[in-house]
Amino acid sequence: MQTLREIKLCIIAVLAAGSGFPAADSLAQDYPVKPIRMLVGFSAGGSTDVGARMVAQKMTEYLQQSVIVENRTGAGGAIANARAATSPPDGYTLLMLSASATILPALRKLSYDVERDLAPVSLVAAGPLVLVVHPSVPARNVKELVALARSTPSTLTYGTNGAGSTAHLSGELFQSLGKVKLLHVPYKGVSEAVTATAGGNVDINFPTIPPAQALLAAGKIRALAVTSAKRASLMPSTPTISESGLPGYEYGTWFGVVAPARVPKDIIAQLHTLVVEIVNSPEVRALFIKQGLEPKTNTPEEFAAHIRREVAKNAKLIQAAGVTVE
Repeated sequence: MQTLREIKLCIIAVLAAGSGFPAADSLAQDYPVKPIRMLVGFSAGGSTDVGARMVAQKMTEYLQQSVIVENRTGAGGAIANARAATSPPDGYTLLMLSASATILPALRKLSYDVERDLAPVSLVAAGPLVLVVHPSVPARNVKELVALARSTPSTLTYGTNGAGSTAHLSGELFQSLGKVKLLHVPYKGVSEAVTATAGGNVDINFPTIPPAQALLAAGKIRALAVTSAKRASLMPSTPTISESGLPGYEYGTWFGVVAPARVPKDIIAQLHTLVVEIVNSPEVRALFIKQGLEPKTNTPEEFAAHIRREVAKNAKLIQAAGVTVE
């Protein structure tokens, strides 16, 4: 990994080449001069929180300023998102934005606009969900599950960590492409939903890989496929849903660093360079892969386009499925 000085000099050189920011050299050298906080909209221990802490720890080392993770839980991440959107645009408040942020606009009225009020820095990681069933379900693959669901409409149940969650929308997309009808059973969290599947209380689940691993190893649930476009590094022998009979199926979780809108472009550039260096370092890549996540970075412009696509995709899916939350 480059040193902090090398990173700054690289940014300054780019900005000096006709960027239109005469004070870029000074700003890039001076920032940061005080601790940075990184907001997370979910409780400690989840994939977004773990990812934020990995990145924050390395940022602290290389910036020689504390980067403090602050969990602002509630409303599916909307509380943390709103706090970031209304924070001073000085680069000292960041947010680890999760996939749920692109679901929320179609479900409830928000005090912020995820596309207008936040400045993308870079995607950090993405990961699939895994389609699992209780061993009593007589389906060994996606095609057999679709056939079973069609023969018994509105009988098979699928558990999730709540209405409007990525697991819920994964199930809705499965129903849409498979032309089947399942019964949704929401739980308070991922672990409760997975445990319910292992106990036979629900037939199907779409958890992330880590909470499913121990139950898969014990034979208490069976994996049929992963929801990503490509096979997962942790489960290379498990096919994707798309290759298993539902072409075009792709859904999953992701998160990335954003800042309040109107943060100076040179600070966004400095943060982007640093985040990319951190995420693509061998140490951090290995840690993410152990979490069932694929390290994934992009430019601020590419991340903004990704957010726009996700908002549009989720809005279409939610409208078609008639998903509502209380």
